Amino acid sequence: MSAPLTALVAAPALGIAFWRNAVGAALLAPSAAIRLRRQPLSRRQFALCLLSGAFLAAHFAAWLPSITLTTVAASTALVCTTPMWTTLAARAAGHRVPARVWLGLALGLLGVVLVTGVDVTVSTRALSGDLLALLGGLLAAGYVLIGAAVREEVSTMAYAGVCYSTAAVLIAGAAWFAGVPLAGYAVRDWLLILAITICAQMLGHTIFNRVVSTVGPTVVGMAILLEVPGAALLAFVLIGQVPPLLVVPGLVLIVSGLAIVIRSGGDRVETGPAT
Repeated sequence: MSAPLTALVAAPALGIAFWRNAVGAALLAPSAAIRLRRQPLSRRQFALCLLSGAFLAAHFAAWLPSITLTTVAASTALVCTTPMWTTLAARAAGHRVPARVWLGLALGLLGVVLVTGVDVTVSTRALSGDLLALLGGLLAAGYVLIGAAVREEVSTMAYAGVCYSTAAVLIAGAAWFAGVPLAGYAVRDWLLILAITICAQMLGHTIFNRVVSTVGPTVVGMAILLEVPGAALLAFVLIGQVPPLLVVPGLVLIVSGLAIVIRSGGDRVETGPAT
């Protein structure tokens, strides 16, 4: 549900992404340090955590700017397409995909085409936002696929601590290269960034990583889909934003298609992180 809050922040997207991950890593540091002391990471595990963190950094760098370019509803729906990409990755790896999943993928893809097609007529700015959000969903697929493998061997706190730290360092480097300031924001922006970090990073990403192995990806995935109508409602309340009427059928198709994919795909479908 971070998209509506992010739309209120005047600070640059890379700054928001950096502080989300940096503060998240700092809050997890004590717990992660204890677990890493008890069970140090192997070179392979550490490398996978770094790679997952790189995907997370790229996910934020693509998705967060999209929120100010297109509508919150479109951005959230498109970034939530992660299960589509993880399902296609599973098929590419040789796993059998049920027929109902292909139906869900087709509906989701049709929804993507409708949303981006409408935004082509709105502005190139809105279309750019759609494409960035879609890229964010694709990059999130890399993050969750690697994370699913790592969490079979590594505790959630240790994994998330290394992952968030890696993402923060990479985003800081990108911000330095692009000349984007990471400080000097208004007090209101700092408070919003703190709220986003607590709600989305700690209660979203971290808890998602922790409970997905317990309740299963289907339950978590269906819960994450509630972000789309929830984000649209919050965007209306907080910033008075209403998506174009013609976009709504596309959003419905995306959510419906993803629901079919998640419910029919079973444990082979890895869901995306809460945004």
